[in-house]
Amino acid sequence: MNTQEYVINATKTESTDFDKITERLSQKGNVRLLHGAIGLATEAGEFLDALKKHIYYGKPLDRVNLAEELGDLFWYCAIIADELQVPFSDIMDKNIEKLKARYGEKFSEEKAENRNLKVERKILEN
Repeated sequence: MNTQEYVINATKTESTDFDKITERLSQKGNVRLLHGAIGLATEAGEFLDALKKHIYYGKPLDRVNLAEELGDLFWYCAIIADELQVPFSDIMDKNIEKLKARYGEKFSEEKAENRNLKVERKILEN
């Protein structure tokens, strides 16, 4: 397969119902959620890039910059939490409850591989 054939075949699977996409984007809150998601991805990339430069290029680890990027991640999390109308404290509590259901008091690879997703989902829905 050449590159043009690949592009033709790949784009056949693209979601192109732009009227429906535009409608969903116009629904209250979806633009905020998208903004938050894009921001999380961007800031996570910046955090990761700083680690890459330290580990692979030998640059000094800039902990101040890492903390700044972490703060930026929190900012985007706040936008998303606000839009979902879920307090941070509830998110943190449910996350820990889910992790305790998954691992008990200590991580294990076996427990990570054999999760009970129904139990975890029930915790998150309560």
